[in-house]
Amino acid sequence: MDVRITVLKKEFYPDIAEEFLTEGADAGACPILEVGDTFLYRSSDEAVMPEGFCPWAWVELYPKIKSMSIERAPRRPGREYWWKDDTRTISCCLDGVRPVVFMLEQVAEEA
Repeated sequence: MDVRITVLKKEFYPDIAEEFLTEGADAGACPILEVGDTFLYRSSDEAVMPEGFCPWAWVELYPKIKSMSIERAPRRPGREYWWKDDTRTISCCLDGVRPVVFMLEQVAEEA
């Protein structure tokens, strides 16, 4: 299974930025990704990060992405029961000042 990664939302907390970042609120939201950006992780490429994706988010999301790419059954043991669709999940990077929210979804492998 391949995994499509879609940027759903970008957050920014200027009050926290002012207190903790050297640039303060001028740092702004994530400068790498935009809402609506999509990336395709090809399971055949092993751990290759999709071009243009944020390397810091990749380090955090890769274990979940890899897990989704190898699990093929629609109803997987151990998956959270509260998700409406076992082929999709929501995750985010761990940046506490300007987090980005992603949808990860299994898609058929493309040729």
